[in-house]
Amino acid sequence: MDSAKLVLNLLDEAYEKKTWHGPNLKQSIKGVTARQAAWRPRLGSHNIWEVALHAAYWKYAVRRRMEGGKRGSFVLKGSNFFPRPEQGKLNEAAWTADKRLLEREHRALRSAVAQMLRTPRAVKFLPQLYGIACHDIYHAGQIRLLRRLMER
Repeated sequence: MDSAKLVLNLLDEAYEKKTWHGPNLKQSIKGVTARQAAWRPRLGSHNIWEVALHAAYWKYAVRRRMEGGKRGSFVLKGSNFFPRPEQGKLNEAAWTADKRLLEREHRALRSAVAQMLRTPRAVKFLPQLYGIACHDIYHAGQIRLLRRLMER
């Protein structure tokens, strides 16, 4: 398998394709309600909702670096973690909108990677691309742990 196919397969498996190791990122949030996504194990810790948006942000950040885009162009104000739910917006529509944002950022990253992997500059971004796949898997596990803690 060439490195381009390997990178795309890693991104797909970490986000949405069948894996041998357990749930990927998309599977980890499947069936989670807005109330569950907003649950915190303790004050000051991140919730599932924030972790999902954090993953979306870093997909955007890697894509922006690859494309040479300007900083600060993410659809939400801020960077890295975004407090969720926003004041008065603990509802399924808001949670669904943010899950769609994660999906859009994954699709945009994957598309940019597929194009960039045909160029010589691809080598420069391989560590970040492997990293973003690992990032998805890490947060999939974190979300699964939060779901288990919620059941206690």
